[in-house]
Amino acid sequence: MPSVLGDRPLLAITQGDPSGIGPEILAKVALGADPLPFRPLLLVEEAALAPLEAVLPHLAWDRLRFVGPGTGAEELAALPETVVPAIDPLGDPRPLRFGEPGAADAAGALAALDLGIELTSEGVAAALLTAPVAKGVIARHELPGFTGHTEYLAERCGLGRYGRDYLMAFLAPDLQVALLSTHVPLATAIDLVTPERIVTALSCLDRHAGGRIAVAGLNPHAGEEGLLGLEDGERITPAVAEARARGIDAYGPESADSLFARARSGEFDWVLALYHDQGLIAVKTAAFGLATNWTLGLPFLRTSVDHGTAFAIAGKGRADERPLAAAAETTVKLIQGELPRGQRRLS
Repeated sequence: MPSVLGDRPLLAITQGDPSGIGPEILAKVALGADPLPFRPLLLVEEAALAPLEAVLPHLAWDRLRFVGPGTGAEELAALPETVVPAIDPLGDPRPLRFGEPGAADAAGALAALDLGIELTSEGVAAALLTAPVAKGVIARHELPGFTGHTEYLAERCGLGRYGRDYLMAFLAPDLQVALLSTHVPLATAIDLVTPERIVTALSCLDRHAGGRIAVAGLNPHAGEEGLLGLEDGERITPAVAEARARGIDAYGPESADSLFARARSGEFDWVLALYHDQGLIAVKTAAFGLATNWTLGLPFLRTSVDHGTAFAIAGKGRADERPLAAAAETTVKLIQGELPRGQRRLS
């Protein structure tokens, strides 16, 4: 069963890149005045929070309590309701410069993520909620080839980089979108549009979420019966037919220029977009800051915000914490079974 403190689920929340806005939005959400529908467990360096006390003096810093990395569920449950526990993933004080990410920040971002995976996998936390990381910084200093949370989590859970028994998905107030491919060049993404991958993705989406699923077309007007490209008829149509033969409520290819509006009106529960920007432009136009990134197929629940590190404003008290608060509320709804819409069953 997911870990709860009292009647509220415990969410392990990572700092993201500590020189970005991650620590600030964590502090604003966890130490703000409003009561929360969850208990936060902050995975953040003391070095990232300490400078923010002067910038954000109105927050309830006296509620923050750093605990050891080996603190278990029972010890966390014994803490007073008003205490916000935090674990420093590195454990060593260091100089930190907001907006200037370097090797130590890459190490801190990965350490927080690894700790979050451990705590959630062991059931200490009910879900893992991640603040944004800088992919290039991690790839340059820590892990060559790093392309983002989703692929890293999938590999850590033994799912493989391109094994599609996992999907990056986004939950917005009136739109649910999953991606066939994530952070790859567009030319590569087009090559990854194969019948086999589409069927696997539809099976994953149906198994972990369910509902009426529309597959976006690749070419304008879904190829216009071959006039504007053959890929839709040769790759997508047979995949949808195979999925329907397996009992999946799938449709498509549907012309992408109108599909997202149709889904927002309620015609479909999900859109399976074929590449990153095809799906994310629609999501962020419809609900920027209110969409939650959800990784389907992991052995634990993981969610994230839909924005980046915003190095230009990091450490200045100007970061908007509302997207993180919205993602946390969505996470609670996933835990409680209120989302996703059109669900069959949650894994």
